[in-house]
Amino acid sequence: MEAAVRVDRLEKTLGPNKVLRGISLEARSGEIFGLLGPNGAGKTTTLRVICTLLGPDAGSVDVLGFDTRTQPEEVRRRVGVVTAEIGVYPRLSARENIAYFAELSGILDGEVSRRVDTVIERLDMGSFAKQRAESLSSGQKQKVAIARAIVHDPPVLMFDEPTSNLDVLASREIRDFMVESKGRGKCVIFSTHVLHDAERLCDRVTIIHEGRVVAGGPTAEVRGRYQDLEDAFLSLVEAAR
Repeated sequence: MEAAVRVDRLEKTLGPNKVLRGISLEARSGEIFGLLGPNGAGKTTTLRVICTLLGPDAGSVDVLGFDTRTQPEEVRRRVGVVTAEIGVYPRLSARENIAYFAELSGILDGEVSRRVDTVIERLDMGSFAKQRAESLSSGQKQKVAIARAIVHDPPVLMFDEPTSNLDVLASREIRDFMVESKGRGKCVIFSTHVLHDAERLCDRVTIIHEGRVVAGGPTAEVRGRYQDLEDAFLSLVEAAR
């Protein structure tokens, strides 16, 4: 299967720290791809390069054939990002937050309202769509974050530690949404250090440590002889030190 996102020998330095040291990976359409690693491994930096918030120092990244260096606007049209730092605008309603991002994504004025209505219905947000974001629960705010990430119907979705600040019920809704998106043929990239979630959800995983890939492949193969993915992860990270 052709890769939707291809990262090749990616390097990135931030300040005095070389954060990425030749990362390579591929994520495909119709799968949940896990980007795993301890805190500080380089997961978030990798995602920021993929979605064009950061430029690579060396190596290349392409999304559905578009290079992040030379065609960043084309890449942004095809990517939606959900993070743990939700960052909704507190004085705007849930609906206004979504509409604002729809406009930033280049959706034409005549289409914005229809697109916003569609995602509000899909995520069952009708009961709080008109409320100011500052009055919403954490789970409701995360739904707003998902809605604005998918309002332009991107083929690639990236979730960076999306459940870290949520309760059990809200976390489950996020996981269910990722599975649904996979079923709709999306490429879903899931960055997490919650290995239990990764083992349940991910078709393939790449483990990084200190900016380098230490393992990658189908989840069952990476787990190997170990009882669960967490044991394999700890062993692989320890061996890479």
